[in-house]
Amino acid sequence: MLDDIPSPIDLRLMPDALEWARTATEKRPYREEIFADFAKELCSIEPAVRRVLELGSGPGFLAEHLLRSLPAASLVLLDFSPAMHQLARERLVTQRGRLEWVERSFRAPGWDEGLGTFQAIVTNQAVHELRHKRHAAGLHRQAKALLEPGGAYLVCDHFVGEGGVTNDQLFMSVEEQQEALRAAGFGTVRLVARRGSLALHHAA
Repeated sequence: MLDDIPSPIDLRLMPDALEWARTATEKRPYREEIFADFAKELCSIEPAVRRVLELGSGPGFLAEHLLRSLPAASLVLLDFSPAMHQLARERLVTQRGRLEWVERSFRAPGWDEGLGTFQAIVTNQAVHELRHKRHAAGLHRQAKALLEPGGAYLVCDHFVGEGGVTNDQLFMSVEEQQEALRAAGFGTVRLVARRGSLALHHAA
């Protein structure tokens, strides 16, 4: 059995969560473009998306963008870190009536229980927190089971390859990302955007 790769930081701790939130956009200024790509994909769905699940929602950066872009939608924000949820609550305080908070790790068995169904599930820079790429197809399979018929699964993470990152145990190439989504049962997998070291896919 291949070993999982430990994280160098503990995002459950407020100092680490704060540092990650402070530097995320500074390190990768193209994240704002990726957020716009997420919103464009979700806004193109008919009928309009009403309920969205975000996996690994962190300090609420993507959620903030989606709440602005999808005024009729509500979001369920799932993250394993109480510190990240606290930062997100502060960021999204004016939208609290449209939000549901779930403190749960998507690495844990049964993380998907009791959540209901969704027209869309999104995740940004979080799949690698499974701590090894071999777990990705399993996560995608669980996500697929939460989608309503015709629902959209938007998955963005770092990729291995030219212009991307180098750790090929934690991260996947674009082709491997697509293979993991197909292995989970998604019939249609489309590369939406590749910006910096991030690749966004739409699976359905």
